[in-house]
Amino acid sequence: QVQVVESGGGLVQAGGSLRLSCAASGSIFVINGMGWYRQAPGKQRELVADITSGGRTNYADSVKDRFTISRDNAKNTVYLQMNSLKPEDTAVYYCNADGLYYSSYSRTNTNFNSWGQGTQVTVSS
Repeated sequence: QVQVVESGGGLVQAGGSLRLSCAASGSIFVINGMGWYRQAPGKQRELVADITSGGRTNYADSVKDRFTISRDNAKNTVYLQMNSLKPEDTAVYYCNADGLYYSSYSRTNTNFNSWGQGTQVTVSS
């Protein structure tokens, strides 16, 4: 199986910055997409940004020009640099990764889609 662990959340004032990190570990054969999602109280989980193994990125309109997603393929890690934070960015941020891992049970490479436990980001006004 593949585990995904986020870090870097916290409390920041409006206009400030935070950097989230997410590392995937386990019997990984290859990671295709990695992304960040967020869920605010009473709202559905939404995509913030994602990035392919080749570096192609995609952003929600609400965070374009403020957030930057990047990844280190050698470390199976994805980052989210968040600048000019707004109170409406307050949410639990989740990391997602998908790809192939080696299953010792089936002795084959098997698809995975893993979520982290989430990290809280709170932006005060």
